[in-house]
Amino acid sequence: MKTLNPSKSSTGLSNIGFQIANYTILTLFMLLCIYPFYYIFIYSISGSQEAMTGITWFPKGFTLVSYSKVFEFDGILNATFISVSRTVLGTLLTTFLCSLFAYLMTIEQFPMRKFFYRFLVITLYFNAGLIPWYLLMKNLHLNDNFLLYIVPGAINVFYIILIKTYIEQLPKSLEESAKIDGAGYFTIYWKIIMPISTSILATIAVFTAVDQWNNWFDNYILVSDKNLQTLQYELYKYITQASSLSRQSGMEINRGGATAVYMTPQTVRMTITMVVTLPILCVYPFMQRYFVKGIMMGAIKG
Repeated sequence: MKTLNPSKSSTGLSNIGFQIANYTILTLFMLLCIYPFYYIFIYSISGSQEAMTGITWFPKGFTLVSYSKVFEFDGILNATFISVSRTVLGTLLTTFLCSLFAYLMTIEQFPMRKFFYRFLVITLYFNAGLIPWYLLMKNLHLNDNFLLYIVPGAINVFYIILIKTYIEQLPKSLEESAKIDGAGYFTIYWKIIMPISTSILATIAVFTAVDQWNNWFDNYILVSDKNLQTLQYELYKYITQASSLSRQSGMEINRGGATAVYMTPQTVRMTITMVVTLPILCVYPFMQRYFVKGIMMGAIKG
């Protein structure tokens, strides 16, 4: 006849209790992270007047008028094209150049390899400041130039360090066998290093895309051409002028239909926040499987 072991049963109960508490805390933490974004979303699709009375879980007076009006603001479509272009081109250029430079830093035969790498690392600790950066961009004739958005950030030291560390963990036998077959350094980089470095390159691509999409300060400082305005800068101007925009939007809707619909400043802010945030959030589901692996393998040297 079997007898129950009190110590084992108590251990099992404590494990179950720990799991319940653990999942409960993590679920609450997840809700705390998600709810602010969810609140912005339901506010943006609610009627302006109904939303002013308060919203908790569900939208009131469902409508997409705020989104349609935001995309009717002057210059929004062209600014969207500029932001998408700088994000795509900037991400591709930065990922390619940083990975190529990082691979060069792993080649022992590369002249002055340690000097260049140490010089790069030093730049992480020193920053010339805003005025020298502004003067440099002006002297390079990058003001009112689309290249301003993609060239200055094409080389990022932090990304180079991550990629270099990742490449150094790859088996040296792969490069050695390729050299025996007559492959040059660029061939090795393009056909061997790049395909097996998907994880870290995808991580760098996510970082770069988020930075490019959210950046508006270079536009604010150095670009006055209306055809080169970015979406983030245009929406930043609209947010700062939300009160006047809400009155303007209300009058436009009133002329177009029999019933007057007014957008409050808060509705304008919530809608613009969703317009700016949602596109870049769509990138993460496609890159998530590479993201954690790339960060861990690129940040820890074996």
